Amino acid sequence: MRLTFLGTGSAMPLPDRAQTGYLLERDGDDRRLLVDCGAGVLHRLAATDAGYEGVSTVLLTHHHLDHVSDLLPLLKARWLAGEEHLEVVGPRGTKALVDGLLDVHDYLDGRVDLRVREVGPHDFSVAGFDVDAHETRHSVDGLAYRFAGAGDAGDLTLSSDTEAFEGLAAFADGSAVLVHDCSFPDDVNVSNHPTPSALGDVLAGHDYGRVYLTHLYPHTEGRHDEMLSAVETRVGGDVRMARDGLRVAIK
Repeated sequence: MRLTFLGTGSAMPLPDRAQTGYLLERDGDDRRLLVDCGAGVLHRLAATDAGYEGVSTVLLTHHHLDHVSDLLPLLKARWLAGEEHLEVVGPRGTKALVDGLLDVHDYLDGRVDLRVREVGPHDFSVAGFDVDAHETRHSVDGLAYRFAGAGDAGDLTLSSDTEAFEGLAAFADGSAVLVHDCSFPDDVNVSNHPTPSALGDVLAGHDYGRVYLTHLYPHTEGRHDEMLSAVETRVGGDVRMARDGLRVAIK
């Protein structure tokens, strides 16, 4: 499995960080999965070998604007490129979200074979990936996802936007790669997102091959080293900052 970070920013994007989006691919399988589709992600996707023509399935973690705002632009780009299908999968309310977007942009309705599926905190399959889901703790309903590695390969867990809490840390335990929200440095008083120390305290005692911090607000600029140190000293493992365009092979 290969992970490409398309967008590692937040609702306040930075010049080098689009809003949230991840591309998942596997050797020997031409099916690809886009997880979240915030502003700027479509442009990042266009720069990959897959392109938006090669992605017919989107999995949403939740419905905040910085995770869905390029969803209809993706649909339109695929239609104009001659692609005929798009599947959108996500938590409860995803159908209402898509229906509402198409009510506003009704000329896009029917342009492609659009299928919408809602999932919950349970096992399911999407685009050939076996996935387990866990509820997050955020200001809206959302899901974290754990993607099973093929054969001897390790798992990938994407936290979505969430506070750090033991249930999610245990859900991700044993993952080869954990990508976790870490939106602000320690001196910012915030709810619904973790700071580095809060995240490190919760992850401590669990086993992850590598942890990537993402969903970074402008408040984190110039403070990456201290944020990494705050997590590393508690987790004792390999902790890194995610960045747009980074590709990771999950083994």
